[in-house]
Amino acid sequence: MKVTTIAIDLAKNVFQVLGMTAEAKKVYNKRLNRAQLKELLCNTPACIVVMEACYSSHYWGRTAQQFGHTTKLIPAQHVTPFVRGNKNDSNDALAIFEASSRPNIRFVPIKSESQQEVLMMHRIRERIIKQRIACTNQARGLLVDFGIVFQQGFSAFERNMWDIINDSEQRPLLRYLVNQVYDDYLQMTKQLKGLNKLIKQKVEQTEAGLILLSMPGIGHVIASAFEACIDKGQAFNSPKELAVWLGLTPRQYASGNKSKIYGITKRGDSYLRKQLIHGARTVVCHAHKKDDALNQWITQLKARIGFNKATVATAHKLARIMWVLLRKQVLYQAQAGKIVEVTECAR
Repeated sequence: MKVTTIAIDLAKNVFQVLGMTAEAKKVYNKRLNRAQLKELLCNTPACIVVMEACYSSHYWGRTAQQFGHTTKLIPAQHVTPFVRGNKNDSNDALAIFEASSRPNIRFVPIKSESQQEVLMMHRIRERIIKQRIACTNQARGLLVDFGIVFQQGFSAFERNMWDIINDSEQRPLLRYLVNQVYDDYLQMTKQLKGLNKLIKQKVEQTEAGLILLSMPGIGHVIASAFEACIDKGQAFNSPKELAVWLGLTPRQYASGNKSKIYGITKRGDSYLRKQLIHGARTVVCHAHKKDDALNQWITQLKARIGFNKATVATAHKLARIMWVLLRKQVLYQAQAGKIVEVTECAR
């Protein structure tokens, strides 16, 4: 029997591989190690390979494509409802196959190594930011017990830490420990500046990056993360689908004649959504200084529903416009005149 679909339940070293025919009949369901899985993909005639979009899935997706297979990655939350019986690798592989045959499943595009390098930079950058904040907070908290209190902000932190280190009246052990903390802080700051410089260089080298940078409120970090996550937006049929994936649309609960709308769903990539909201906050803060259609809309929205809700709505608007610009491959141009023109452009 000819295998037309291979469903793989991924892991680190051991993989459950299910081979199915076009009539949905099982040919094999076996456990393989990394070398055996590569050998199977190499020796199997071109077919469809389906996996969950999870740990190492993009690597194995690229590997399967190199051997001539058509690879599809399924969001993990869409596989769970198809698991029958006990939770084990064999049933998981079967659930992946069943989920792949559903007509309304939206598959995840396979990311290139270049995209994953950029995302890796963002993950490392996020970790360093958290560690640097933790370092400063710990130092501030510990120094309060010695009666040393200084203003918030990194500039004040650097200035006061340097004063303590060079204050001969302070206890020697205290000065030594403060010096250790300050060295850690300086090292993390240096790493962060290096990553920011690298992100800026990478995003300015691509056409999509330059398109995104033309948007208001979109800096190098947001443009880089957006491009690495969705590429040119080819996975979405409309800007509305992108906004839903980002979790920037309201959460609905409807039953019968009753329908309730709650806050945003917060689905999708939380890091990208956070960065978009940070960028939108800057746009909302300065919207009253400009008279183009987008900023007029933001100013009226802020007056009607408040600053925070207007910020999230602006992030939603910016994401939709970014999708349109990437699909059309054109730079952003502020629309003068009526607000309706911007609304039509964002659709």
